[in-house]
Amino acid sequence: MQSSTIKDYLLLHFIVLIWGFTAILGLLISLPALELVFYRTLIASLGVTLLLFWRKKPLLIPTPQMWKVLGTGFLIALHWILFFWSARVSTASVCLAGMATTSLWTAFVEPFFNRTKIKWYEVALGLMVISGLIVIFKFETGYWLGMAMALGSAFLAACFSVINGRLTQRHSPYQITFYEMAGACLFTLLFMPIYAEFFTEGKGIQWAWVGNDWFWLLILGGICTVYAFSVSVELMKRLTVFSINLTINLEPVYGIVLAVLIFGESEKMTPEFYLGTLIILVSVLTYPVLNYWNKRRKAVRTLG
Repeated sequence: MQSSTIKDYLLLHFIVLIWGFTAILGLLISLPALELVFYRTLIASLGVTLLLFWRKKPLLIPTPQMWKVLGTGFLIALHWILFFWSARVSTASVCLAGMATTSLWTAFVEPFFNRTKIKWYEVALGLMVISGLIVIFKFETGYWLGMAMALGSAFLAACFSVINGRLTQRHSPYQITFYEMAGACLFTLLFMPIYAEFFTEGKGIQWAWVGNDWFWLLILGGICTVYAFSVSVELMKRLTVFSINLTINLEPVYGIVLAVLIFGESEKMTPEFYLGTLIILVSVLTYPVLNYWNKRRKAVRTLG
């Protein structure tokens, strides 16, 4: 049992490492952000479909629910477009530093959706994140656009994660992933005329793959999306939600380290950038600990 648990934790860290690699893939692939997201979601949709048939799971869900899940896919598409765009206009490290705020955005978005009170320590940690961002912006003014896009992407990630928390109570995660990926793919197609007119500087849509783009796209859609998701779902059956969320918060750390190792000098930032990122990461890693402590305290009061 002990060795099995250790194996699960190692596998979870491997999955988080894969997710941390996605911003780097966005730089390795020559396609612009929108086209990249289109191919990623198309590959992921096909991959999840094959997975559902292989596991003999039903694909169809009731039509009213289907539209809700497809709509959530629109949010995911916009989240990924901003995510990859952020890495392009700045660096992978800046993008991941902004994405580190996702769990704290969730701390504010979730009470809004569920109509519950915001906890005092969530406000304190939120202010701590803002202080970290101020440190970064003060010394890395050249990357303000990339950081702004990353913060917008993190906010959207928080929104659809809260929505997914409700959807998973009615349907299997595999069904939800299929319709969300299909919805995200549909959003990119619907947005392309506007994108081609105002954001491509007259170059139009870039459909063609260059060099090893096809390989990196298969890694992005197959391993970073379908494989990582399916394994994380299996791990949820054996590991606690607290331990999973705590580990996922390490994604920016893994990503920034990988970016520096792979891209070298182009990813190296000022010491103040890493100080600001450290402040953000400390607040992010502190949040689940305080949340767990608060729930334990309430449980003890209830039993008392």
